Amino acid sequence: MKTKARSVRWAAGAIAAGAAVLLAATAAGSTGGATVTRGELTSFAAGAGGTVGGHAQMVRNASGATIVSLHVTGLTPGGQYASHVHVAPCDVGDADGHYKRDPAGPALPPNEIWPGGAPFVANAAGTANERAVADYTAGADAVSIVVHDLSLPSTANKIACADLG
Repeated sequence: MKTKARSVRWAAGAIAAGAAVLLAATAAGSTGGATVTRGELTSFAAGAGGTVGGHAQMVRNASGATIVSLHVTGLTPGGQYASHVHVAPCDVGDADGHYKRDPAGPALPPNEIWPGGAPFVANAAGTANERAVADYTAGADAVSIVVHDLSLPSTANKIACADLG
């Protein structure tokens, strides 16, 4: 009986150690040939009156694709929003400039990475979960994700940003 209890404790310890190694690898930003960057959303001036929060994640995987996930809370229920990967950190010119695979190309997917693929609508709880998959590896200058409130003028509709680091 003591041997069985000892084996169960050893197995539980081995599982915990394996989980710790997996968490450490994920926290380091690289798993299985993928590079993972993530960040928490913070409000810009246009969104400062609300309680916008959430997080974003970008996975540049070994097969050459880029997967961007976005979870936003504190939006206006039924409100229309858009989100794009940007080339500047959040604190540099409000993350000015959309990331483009081809800088001379169009300001639309697939040349740009837009979680949701187009404008999206917040659900009744004021939450949105959006995702984009690009069939290429985003460059090193894809560093942030900005959420735009489409009810505001285009010159002042950036409400939140997450630096991907």
